[in-house]
Amino acid sequence: MLLWFVILYSVGIGLFAATRVHNAKDFAVAGRRLPLPVVTATVFATWFGAEAVFGVSATFVKDGLGGVVADPFGSSMCLIIAGLIFSRYLYKLNILTLGDFYRMRYNRTVEVLTTICIVLSYLGWVAAQIKALGLIFYVVTDGAVSQEAGMILGAAIVLSYTIFGGMFSVAILDFVQMAVSMGGLLFIAWTVSGKVGGGATAVIGHAAEAGKLKFFPDPDPWLWLTFLGTWMTMMLGSIPQQDVFQRVTSAKSATIALWGSVLGASIYFCFTFVPMFIAYSATLIDPGMFGELLQKDSQLVLPTLVLQHTPVFAQVLFFGAVLSAIMSCSSATLLAPSVTFAENVVRGFYPDMGDKTFLRVMRGCLVGFACMVLVVALKSEASIFKMVENAYKVTLAEAFVPLAAGIFWRRATTQGALAAIFGGLLSWVMIEVLIGEASPVPPQLIGLGVSLLGMLAGSLLPQWVGHHQPGQDPHAILHHHAAAQTHHAEPEHRH
Repeated sequence: MLLWFVILYSVGIGLFAATRVHNAKDFAVAGRRLPLPVVTATVFATWFGAEAVFGVSATFVKDGLGGVVADPFGSSMCLIIAGLIFSRYLYKLNILTLGDFYRMRYNRTVEVLTTICIVLSYLGWVAAQIKALGLIFYVVTDGAVSQEAGMILGAAIVLSYTIFGGMFSVAILDFVQMAVSMGGLLFIAWTVSGKVGGGATAVIGHAAEAGKLKFFPDPDPWLWLTFLGTWMTMMLGSIPQQDVFQRVTSAKSATIALWGSVLGASIYFCFTFVPMFIAYSATLIDPGMFGELLQKDSQLVLPTLVLQHTPVFAQVLFFGAVLSAIMSCSSATLLAPSVTFAENVVRGFYPDMGDKTFLRVMRGCLVGFACMVLVVALKSEASIFKMVENAYKVTLAEAFVPLAAGIFWRRATTQGALAAIFGGLLSWVMIEVLIGEASPVPPQLIGLGVSLLGMLAGSLLPQWVGHHQPGQDPHAILHHHAAAQTHHAEPEHRH
């Protein structure tokens, strides 16, 4: 009954949202009409998914706070940086995707290269959500639905309501499901703390004595490099992502985009500790059983605790909350790369495509990407947390420097962007393949450094040797475009 209830209201909201979708802009960025509460909810829901509920909590139980530096610490900082530094500038451009920025600031080649890398980075992230849906269906049905069948069913449900309503359905569902997931998990935390002698204080005290609250590594430079590399992967590698950009550009105004990002990030950071608390409580309630489970599959700690140590009402609340959180995250992360590929790769080959045709293309890309994600989820043996963490390495090494330099450095050129893309990507791949985890410096951190050097050398060397041909400043073109968009949007905002 619980599964059917969540499925029906999700699809129902998606069908309702479809009545608000009249063109490609409505589908991609909800017509840029979302108020602050909804933007805050979508920012929160984008991140509060499988990795926050199962991945982060399981990693914390095994490795403590030092093991979750990427998420929630890095991911929360990403959203705050995106809100405070990037949101106002990108909002004024009035564009559909980040790929549009790369084309306007550099050229079509940079647009396609960055778009493909951004789209590929989503495979692991969305697959992690689908994998978690399979886990939930398996646990709730007591094995009657296998994890593989659960993944297929979960992917079909998420695809069904996302394909109808696009960003409108994502935003409305996020707002509803944020309340459901937060309420359900807080009730579970309260229930579980009552089963531990001493309550929440005893749980926190035990975690502190066990060294689980130690955040910073020992004073070893190589450990610190690994620590910073992990943190920066999520903090900076997540910024050039379409889902973050969509939340910024879906807001009613630049101010709402800024505060929606900051508030959503703050709520996410604080609330992610709730699943950590619940999972760690499990090891105190039944150390023998959960100690064994940690060795086999730590991701099962949380659902097993709820099924075996809470009343039926609490179980309904928990699994309803988790399904809501994961489905919100899945729909957002499924929509973002599909819209990006349609806008920045397909549309370039058919520039005269009409709006209705383009809307069909975006929906077709959504179906194609969902199928690819399902294959990755079914084949991958990595944990949910690792699948999410690995997703951002490619964008950190390849897409972050061209984005940041394109906005904040007037002398950045197309040659610099290409050098940054190829240098960062190739160096990261080579270190990852040839050395892998044995590398004393995280491969993605090397890629980021080479990307930065590529941008500097590619932009400055042609000017220094006199080969740079003076022309219209692309940075000035962007500012002119942003000013024009703001001017045209003023009457709309006044209304």
